[in-house]
Amino acid sequence: MDQPQAKLRIGTRGSALALAQARETRERLRAAVPALADEGAIEIVVIKSTGDMVRDRALSEIGGKGLFVKELETALDERRIDIAVHSLKDVETRLAEGTRLAAVLPREDPRDVLVATAGTSLASLPDKAVMGTASVRRRAIVLNRRPDLNCVLFRGNVDTRLAKLAAGEADATLLAASGLNRLGMIDRATAILDPEEMPPAVAQGAIGIQAREEDDLLAWCAAIDHPESHRRVVAERAMLDVLDGSCQTPISGLAHISDDGAIQLRGHVWTLDGDQSWQADADAAKGDETALGEEVGRRLRDAAGDRLPR
Repeated sequence: MDQPQAKLRIGTRGSALALAQARETRERLRAAVPALADEGAIEIVVIKSTGDMVRDRALSEIGGKGLFVKELETALDERRIDIAVHSLKDVETRLAEGTRLAAVLPREDPRDVLVATAGTSLASLPDKAVMGTASVRRRAIVLNRRPDLNCVLFRGNVDTRLAKLAAGEADATLLAASGLNRLGMIDRATAILDPEEMPPAVAQGAIGIQAREEDDLLAWCAAIDHPESHRRVVAERAMLDVLDGSCQTPISGLAHISDDGAIQLRGHVWTLDGDQSWQADADAAKGDETALGEEVGRRLRDAAGDRLPR
């Protein structure tokens, strides 16, 4: 007998982390939406992305972080999938026309971690140690903190980067705590880095659900939305949009919500070599997340001027 057609098709990249995020989304939908509770009601559809297939060059050389998203957006537009699940830090601030950020799941730990073969912190890494990273943000901050370190390109998923480290291609690398947590691998971290030492990427740790506008499925997405996490990433992404941030621009933004519901945002930008940096902070009442992000973005843009990498 043929299997009944799934009521909802989740589009995702095929990496272990992306699949873990898609499965988390599926389980949250099953728990929150009675119509999706049955086995087989939700199908996970793997979509290959250019960002996954081209791993020997920096993202900035092949089109930016949007390369992890565009094939999923195409599948959404062509109705081969119903929703797309993303690591929000990989999603450009302006989504494909006709789509929206329909939900944000409860945010995981936004911090970075150090994984090192020698040393237990950035400060204690050996002189001239090799740091493997593909992130211009991480590279700029590392060079700001430890200009003696040699940063080399490290592309690939979590397992690939850990394998490169084990093979001796670098002495250390930096990963997102959220990814290691979701993969059950946080024990691989040598140190979890304080955001003051290693300010995280915008929306790091957040899973975003992209859906078509005016779709009947939006109510299902709303059932798993985490309002606090959503507010935080809206502010951070609004800041990024003002800065016109690309994979060429080292940018960090991290928002917090206080007990009274107010939101605070701290943003940073660096020169590519880490030699100069700028910081801006602001806060706002509930409902003013976009305006808050735009204000912090303008302050950073005005402070850095033409020294902001493009």
